[in-house]
This record gives sequence, C-alpha cells and structure tokens, in this order.
Amino acid sequence: MEEQNKIIVFQEKEIRRIWHEEEWWFAVVDIIEVLTESSKPRDYWYRLKKRELEKSDLELSTNCRRFKMIANDGKNRQTECANTEWIFRIIQSIPSPKAEPFKQWLAKVGYERIQEIENPELAAQRARNYYKQLGYSDAWIETRLKSVEIRSKLTDEWKERGVKEGREYSILTAEISKATFGLTPSEYKKHKDLEKENLRDHMTDLELIFTMLGEATTRDKAVEKDAQGFDKNKEAAVEGGTAAGKARDAYEKETQKKVITEKNYKHQIAEAKNKKLIDPGN
Repeated sequence: MEEQNKIIVFQEKEIRRIWHEEEWWFAVVDIIEVLTESSKPRDYWYRLKKRELEKSDLELSTNCRRFKMIANDGKNRQTECANTEWIFRIIQSIPSPKAEPFKQWLAKVGYERIQEIENPELAAQRARNYYKQLGYSDAWIETRLKSVEIRSKLTDEWKERGVKEGREYSILTAEISKATFGLTPSEYKKHKDLEKENLRDHMTDLELIFTMLGEATTRDKAVEKDAQGFDKNKEAAVEGGTAAGKARDAYEKETQKKVITEKNYKHQIAEAKNKKLIDPGN
C-alpha cells in the first residue's frame, strides 16, 4: 500500500487524496467544503450522514475508510475518505447548487451506460472517440478495442470457471504477462515509466497483439482442459502466456526487432488534455 498524501486542486480549493489498493481515496470533508462552502465541513458531514440515515436508512460512512492525512495545523490526522464511486454517491446527498452539475453529469453517464448495455456498439464508438481525441491512430484504436474484447472473453471464462474477481484475476493476468513478455504488469509499467496509468493504453500495436495472443490462448487452454478453479486456470494462464512468449521470440528472431519498448503515450495524452480535447466528464 502506498500511503503518500497527494493534493489536487478543484475550483481553487485543495482536496487531499491518497492512493490505496489501486485507486484514489478522497478526503470527504474537503469535497464537502468545496461544494457547500461550509465554514465547518466536519459538522456538515456529520449532519449529512445523520439526515441520510434518517431519510433512507443509508449510512454514508459504510464505504469510507480512515487514512492519516496532513491537516490544516500541519499534523497527521485520521481523515474519513471515500473512493471515486462512493464520493459520487455522497455528492448525490448534498443539497447544494454546486453539487447539481455533478448530479446532472451522473444522470447523463447513467443514461449513456443503459444505452451501451442495450447497444454495445455505442460503447465501442465512445471509446473510439475518446482515443481519437487523445491523438491515437485509427489502426492503434482498432487494435486496442479488439484487446478489450479479448480480455472480456477471458474474464467471462474465468468467472464461469470459479475464478474470483480482484486478486485472483490479477494473479492470473500477471502469470500470462510474465510468460509472454518476461515481465509482470507492475514490472512492465516501471519499464515504461508509468505509475497509475493504464498499461495497455501505453502499449504499441505489437505489444497489444502479443498481449491478446497470450489471453486468447489462455482462454482456449482453459476451455480445452475444462479448467475449474484458480489453480487449474493458473496452469492454463502459464501455458497460454508461454505459447505467446514463444511466438514473440520467433517474431523478434525473424525481424531482429524487439516487441517490448519503453515507449509510452503520456506526453501525447497530456498534450491532448492541455488542449482541452477531452470533455472532463468523460
């Protein structure tokens, strides 16, 4: 767990956050102070929790966690934090004009999500537009979307075969990557000088292709062996990744080119964001 406090600025106000278990956690009182302009955000948070509990029998602190963060007096103090998903739920309970744009945006996203469930092609098109705005080539975008499809088929297979989401998915993914590239995803990210960015968004076409090969072969192996449970699917993951690794070795020997690269798209993405090519709500 990384417990280094970070600060972001929203509407000229500082919001403390911390990276924990692969996601950001935000100081709830800081969010409340921004959206309500309350001089006593802790008191406001207390009243908000009490009111929501009475109204809907929902305890807003249920999914919050406490982390030590630097307070105004310069001391490390236990601070109630929520991840992005729960912060949005808390915002829905805040009766403030400043919270309304967030509520409207959440309603828009929810509506779009329902549309995508009814018509999956809409999700693919939104993804294309997103990557296009970031400056990726059409060829790369199509490869990336195909990798999403392959990954989805694999995780669906894992779910059907009794593999648990979260840690077990991560372990199996690491096994495939290690056998394919000789690097786990965390090692791969370090190689590309990435921190919390999505690794696959920073892969080249070739890297994505061999990633897909490893995952598609893993799925085939799981089906072929009727792998049930974590251990058997781990064996399939190693076999699938090994097959992709052999293909990578053959490609590199034939072309005298390395598939693994340090190249990433951080500068390209940063430039696109600076030019405001992306809707902040996306």
